[in-house]
Amino acid sequence: MALRDWLVTVAARIEDTNEVLTGFVEGLRDLGVPVERAAMAIEALHSEYAGIGRFWTPEEGTVVRYLPHGARRDVVYQSSPFAHVNRTGEWLFLDLTETPDDLFPIVPELKEAGFRHYIVIPFRFMNGAENGISFATRASEGFGEQGLKILRLVMPSFALVTELRATSNRLDEVLRIYVGDEPHRAILSGAILRGQVTRIRSAILFADMRDYTRISSTLSPEDAVDLLNNYFDCLVPPIEEEGGEVLKYLGDGLLAIIRDRGDDTGGAPQSALSAATRALRRIEAANNEGRFPVSINVGIALHHGDAAYGNVGSGRRLDFTVIGRDVNLASRIADLNKRLGEPLLMSKSFVNHLWGNPTCLGSHRVEGFEEQIEVFKP
Repeated sequence: MALRDWLVTVAARIEDTNEVLTGFVEGLRDLGVPVERAAMAIEALHSEYAGIGRFWTPEEGTVVRYLPHGARRDVVYQSSPFAHVNRTGEWLFLDLTETPDDLFPIVPELKEAGFRHYIVIPFRFMNGAENGISFATRASEGFGEQGLKILRLVMPSFALVTELRATSNRLDEVLRIYVGDEPHRAILSGAILRGQVTRIRSAILFADMRDYTRISSTLSPEDAVDLLNNYFDCLVPPIEEEGGEVLKYLGDGLLAIIRDRGDDTGGAPQSALSAATRALRRIEAANNEGRFPVSINVGIALHHGDAAYGNVGSGRRLDFTVIGRDVNLASRIADLNKRLGEPLLMSKSFVNHLWGNPTCLGSHRVEGFEEQIEVFKP
């Protein structure tokens, strides 16, 4: 009962899921359940992996493996004891001394490690996600009648806490994937009122592919998506490596910021310039390697000012978007890239924070601004 209470009180508030599995297994062992190996598989809603596996042993504690998307993962899963228990809905009990090696691929591995008994327990989330946990022991008598009674008592609480944590993580991850780090934190903290605006002083990076409409008109929808993904693979990593975050994907463009670091107003622009130049080099390398259907060009605009997050929309459908004069100006400078034949342009307010000596390309009129905008290149 104390272990069950720990699950629904303390464990529910622990941030690190590894600690939860470790604490749960150690609690079982304290009660005399001879667990010497535990493995848990949880479905995930994530763009980079299909599930999360956690494995516990007394020697290593809990370690994590991310289960990839794809046909190979599906084949491996379907032949596993986890798929079996989710199909039957029943607990699986194996005396490994009497279990043929070809029953499941994991059986020979368990035998080689000296395990004698193996239990696999399914638990299904309310959204239909199929999950499970397994326990193995080297004890010749297995888990015993008392051990099985304890497992049957505490597993509903463990499954409930796991689902609550997984649901929270899923919401957190999906919001982060689609709106970015800072917006997703703001939304989850309650910033969902229409008209709420938060300003962040930052370097603003706006990137736009040249002639995308013409290029994509010759491609199938699937090939157009591949083109954009390869293109963004060139742009996004340098931005994130410099501490920036992508706020919006805008068709064939993106909007990103690198925040000012306190009073160090020069650090963010320098990082943004480094990210932009590295992104251009990656585009050039991808063109040389033939990774695009045709060679592509990109225009990148850099500006320094306020990125304003705001809730915009009507009724129950809102968009947490980035608005404001400085964002609009970065977009208009990106339009100048093509007119001036330059891959990288910077505003006056941006270069004022740089340590180098950029080249002035004069002042130019841009749509929506009465004053002419002075721009620079590195």
